[in-house]
Amino acid sequence: TIPPFHYGTHYSTAALTLGWLIRLVRTIYNIYLNLQEGKFDHANRLFHSIPLSWQNCQRDSSDVKELIPEFFSLPEMLTNCNHYKLGRTEDGIKVDDVILPKWAQTPEDFIRINQTALESEFVSCHLHHWIDLIFGYKQRAVRAVNVFYYLTYEGAVNLDSITNPTDRAAIETQIRNFGQAPAQLLTEPHPPRNSAMNLTPMMYNV
Repeated sequence: TIPPFHYGTHYSTAALTLGWLIRLVRTIYNIYLNLQEGKFDHANRLFHSIPLSWQNCQRDSSDVKELIPEFFSLPEMLTNCNHYKLGRTEDGIKVDDVILPKWAQTPEDFIRINQTALESEFVSCHLHHWIDLIFGYKQRAVRAVNVFYYLTYEGAVNLDSITNPTDRAAIETQIRNFGQAPAQLLTEPHPPRNSAMNLTPMMYNV
């Protein structure tokens, strides 16, 4: 019996990372094609719009994504500089450069704003919540709505005990291509970072 879960897909997968970076270099392009058995996924499902990707993640529990470091450092990932033929959506829109949110005028602008937000005091003061969810005591927390498919967790299955080669290969493929949670490092809440946002004048010895 498969244990209950909130999300059947995982936030960190090889397919997801390749999908984010498909416009960058031919090597990634070819690996992505190989993962998709030699042909692109339907154009509607290719990464082509940041606003649409955000909306889908907000509305659909089967669409779970993690922003990779390139979202904060590499504007080239958003431009189809190699002129790959990525098809058209059901609305007839050509999949080419990634569509940006209204608050970003260029890929460079988008990356700069993302980086500024990531390094902001607000994010620093709330980073411990993310650590709790990914590496800490909320990694499999029902009340935090943070339970993923059981095979994504460390120690969920003993591969050496599986004698059927077909079953073992299927599980290995699932783990390798469709997501794996990191090892749980903490069993108690991670302390928040000391910050000027949490200080009052009475805390200073002046």
